[in-house]
Amino acid sequence: MNKLTAILLSSFILIQSFQISIDDIMQLDELIEHAQFHKQEYGDNFFVFLSKHYGELKAEHTEHNHKEQSDHEQLPFQCQGHYVSLLAIVQSPFQPSSDTFEISPTTEANFHYLNLYASISNTQLLQPPRQA
Repeated sequence: MNKLTAILLSSFILIQSFQISIDDIMQLDELIEHAQFHKQEYGDNFFVFLSKHYGELKAEHTEHNHKEQSDHEQLPFQCQGHYVSLLAIVQSPFQPSSDTFEISPTTEANFHYLNLYASISNTQLLQPPRQA
């Protein structure tokens, strides 16, 4: 059972690292339907279909087939994640003056010590074995 749980969690993390969302999984039927349309209309196999919609033939295919644009927008895996991280470093001139603070020695102690744990040396719990 532990192995099954580990496999399921690791596959879930793997799918998330590919940024596959639930919407993309729900649109897989439209991908298959559009691939069948391409097979009937153009005689494309599945790999040529993928190249026309996700690969190197995508620009040429969208340029020549404007009537299928609404179908292309419904295909999964169309969104691209962009993550931007900005770091701003602001340098301000800081010049500490030596006359603004003074060091005064204090003799009063502001702490106290309490022994707040109980010793287990007097109990029989966790004692080493005794020889008979």
